[in-house]
Amino acid sequence: MVSQGSPTSLLEALSSDFLACKICLEQLRVPKTLPCLHTYCQACLAQLAEGGHLRCPECREVVPVPPEGVTVFKTNFFVNGLLDLVAARAGGDLRAGKSACALCPLMGGTSTGGPATARCLDCADDLCQACADGHRCTRQTHTHRVVDLVGYRAGWYDEEARERQAAQCPQHPGEALRFLCQPCSQLLCRECRLDPHLDHPCLPLAEAVQARRPGLELLLKGVDKSLAELEAARVAEKEVLARLREQAAKVGMQVEEASERILRALLAEKQEVLGQLRAHLEAAEEAARVRLAELEGREQVAKSAATFARRVLSLGREAEILSLEGTITQRLQQLQDCPGTPGPSPCWLPHLELHPGLLDKDCHLLQLSFEYQQPQKDREKNGAGPQEGGAAQHQGEDGAKTKKQSEDGAQTPKEDRAPVPRAGGGFQTQKSGRSNRRKNRKRLQSLSREPSPAPEPNQEGSHLLPKPVFFCSFPIRMPGDRWPPRITGLCPFGSREILVADEQNKVLKRFALNGDYKGTVPVPEGCSPCSVAALEDAVAFSAGARLYLIKPNGEVLWRRTLNHSQASHAVAALPNRDRVAVSVSGYVEVYNMEGSLATRFIPGGKANRGLRALVFLAAGPQGHFVGSDWQQNSLVVCDGLGHVIGEYSGPTLHGCQPGSVSVDKKGYIFLTIREINKVVVLDPKGSLLGDFLTAYHGLEKPRVTTMVDGRYLVVSLSNGTIHVFRICSPNS
Repeated sequence: MVSQGSPTSLLEALSSDFLACKICLEQLRVPKTLPCLHTYCQACLAQLAEGGHLRCPECREVVPVPPEGVTVFKTNFFVNGLLDLVAARAGGDLRAGKSACALCPLMGGTSTGGPATARCLDCADDLCQACADGHRCTRQTHTHRVVDLVGYRAGWYDEEARERQAAQCPQHPGEALRFLCQPCSQLLCRECRLDPHLDHPCLPLAEAVQARRPGLELLLKGVDKSLAELEAARVAEKEVLARLREQAAKVGMQVEEASERILRALLAEKQEVLGQLRAHLEAAEEAARVRLAELEGREQVAKSAATFARRVLSLGREAEILSLEGTITQRLQQLQDCPGTPGPSPCWLPHLELHPGLLDKDCHLLQLSFEYQQPQKDREKNGAGPQEGGAAQHQGEDGAKTKKQSEDGAQTPKEDRAPVPRAGGGFQTQKSGRSNRRKNRKRLQSLSREPSPAPEPNQEGSHLLPKPVFFCSFPIRMPGDRWPPRITGLCPFGSREILVADEQNKVLKRFALNGDYKGTVPVPEGCSPCSVAALEDAVAFSAGARLYLIKPNGEVLWRRTLNHSQASHAVAALPNRDRVAVSVSGYVEVYNMEGSLATRFIPGGKANRGLRALVFLAAGPQGHFVGSDWQQNSLVVCDGLGHVIGEYSGPTLHGCQPGSVSVDKKGYIFLTIREINKVVVLDPKGSLLGDFLTAYHGLEKPRVTTMVDGRYLVVSLSNGTIHVFRICSPNS
């Protein structure tokens, strides 16, 4: 709510930018107040005036300018008084560093006056000690308030000085403003009242303020009430926007899930149709092979008999021909009397018939409906409680679904019956009209309503998946970068910091988890760091075909040459941060802090030699290794000896190569699939649990990820931006 009883103190007004012009950003000079109560320099307003009007730079309200110019606007005497106070506090002899007495030159003393030690608040003069003592002893000035100059400069007497100093008349220098002309609403000094305002009723300033203060206070209370209503409306608007964003995120996830269910159903139907096609083709080929074998056998028999008869007739003698005539005649008659040559077997050619709804441009499998939600204030007025509102919303959702179903049903045209071949021959008549459309429509409706697929038996507790909560986002490009950044490596570095490998600019950058830039870790000249991992008081990174271990100040501890057969080498720190693992041509090599090779293995043993290509690598809290195998197109989980614990290459990859991997403190594996803008979560054994991040969370070509403190997932994008998500367990 708006605080209504906390006026700004004088010290706050003097120390803030209240006395600065919002146009020239300098201290106000000849302050003029617009009708919207914003104050600017007279000269600045004159520059803004154009065409008989000007627009306030702060509230953008259009103010008409009188024909006489901006000088007619009200002079802000309140600001003038504060400026006089500021000028008096900052006054003095700048060359000597001390103020000079203002009365000594008037009494025939030194030309510049002695050093001032006191100040008269009524006369607004700096006084030396002698003049201050005399100032208190004269008849005219013995009631004046003389204070210590040091305390005055420190601001101890600001409010008292403002009470004792009267505003000066701009037309008559030296004359204080003492009266208010009621008809003209103008402040007057003695000279002003005696000249043009002699016949006008005037009031002393104190009486005028006392008479007008209640009206101003009443108006101020009304404005305070309006401010309270505006703030309440602003809070309500933010709540509505927050609910809208929450509902949009929920609907976005529903769209993702419904789309995946429809795709899975479509892929399953694709496999079913292709299976039917293969079965039909195999049956036809088998029947054709049997008939071809029979025809080829009969052809061979007839051909051999005919060849023998022709040879006897052409080469045999009369006696030989007559001796074989009976046998040849009998055989040829047998061949002639056999059944006639059969015609080709019936051929059922397959044809694909698509559902008419798929060809209809007006058919929408996913359709949004928008429900008007009555504001909370109006619902309370109408007497509808939260339960009634919730019931109305549920009813609106059911109505939207019913409307969608009826629209889908109305979009399917009629069809005729078409003959469909049976598996065993012949054909049957299939109803492809209204009944078939009703079945397909019910199937699509069930797909849109069915929950997420149940987890497999080895996915116990998959319904309690970790959820992402957006933390922050920031770019890593710095002013000194010559090229757009290309992030190839990420790792945690110290407390709530990350280390970013920018291969394009050949630098390792440090960032706080909230995006604050912390500097760089120097790398050897000419090195382009690719993958990076932080050890105890050291940093390991791969560059080309070499593995480096350096101190945070850039000192190289050791370097090792790796196999040249792999373009890039993934690096990961073990949980104790005393060893570093690197992928080399399907092997995982582990080095200690001294640079000695501790172990070397192939995931799955020597039987997989030459069959692995680990492009990304991570280490879990139990010491297990997780790698993205681009040769097997799978994610493999193995222990420190290379024994495979689990391997995933399911349909969620959609034929894409597995990307960067990270492991949280509970052992959950987060796998990046760059081509479809996703990060999926798997259990510690490599079984898929579900989606964690999608394009709806702002993922656009994610490159590499890392885990910070076991509960922050850091994701880098191809455009050089980093997103940070807090991993929230479902039971937290």
